[in-house]
Amino acid sequence: MERRKGFTLIELMVVILIVGILAAVAVPIMRGRIDSAKWSEANAAAGSIRTAVRAYVAEKGPSYDYSGIEGTLDTDTIYTALGFSSTDLNGAYFNQGDYTISDVDGDDASCVVTAESSHDEGPSGTGTLSATGTWSIATE
Repeated sequence: MERRKGFTLIELMVVILIVGILAAVAVPIMRGRIDSAKWSEANAAAGSIRTAVRAYVAEKGPSYDYSGIEGTLDTDTIYTALGFSSTDLNGAYFNQGDYTISDVDGDDASCVVTAESSHDEGPSGTGTLSATGTWSIATE
């Protein structure tokens, strides 16, 4: 009697079970990576905003009143003063109006930039670039 070569049904079921377990573990990890990638867009734009504020402070001097550039970047006086156009910071997950500048300090040319996405597919929470340059994300 000849013996057939191949896999049994039980062996195939064990392989399918192992693949299912690996997929169940990998999906939540990948979702976290997607949100991290979305937040990197905000981090890059916040860095550009911070650089523009530092240049503005260098131009005006430490004793200038910087309250005019504090607020959201959809305000035309703010984005014009910093050298941006009305759509320069629009991206895939964040609009220009999603960024807010606060706590501008003329002595050390620092500010705080916060981002909160208004896009349907944007990440949830608030990203903050502190005056010291530290990026942090607070999720709800």
